[in-house]
Amino acid sequence: MSHELPIPDYDQLSLGDLRHRVRSLARDELAAVLEHERAHGNRTPVTEVLTARLAQLDDGAEPSGGDPANTPGAASTPRTPPVSPAHSPDDNTPLRHGVAGQTPARGRP
Repeated sequence: MSHELPIPDYDQLSLGDLRHRVRSLARDELAAVLEHERAHGNRTPVTEVLTARLAQLDDGAEPSGGDPANTPGAASTPRTPPVSPAHSPDDNTPLRHGVAGQTPARGRP
């Protein structure tokens, strides 16, 4: 598909976010999203949400108010800052067993 989907950041949305955003789509917009999903990811839970919403629209449900283009973008996974050497633990590699001079005498004279 060369045209843009009616839901911004569609491919980055969680299933819960997608479930809420599809409620504002008209039937033709929802059908375009379903077609895109089947052609690309074809994720079963996503196609189930989309087909269930299509069935609701076919049964007389109306799209809810709001424009999905105005919704905030998908939340990205927070980046964990790298650990600096100042916060790293000391290099305290445990002693290897059986290495002369590194194993405690344990009661030997």
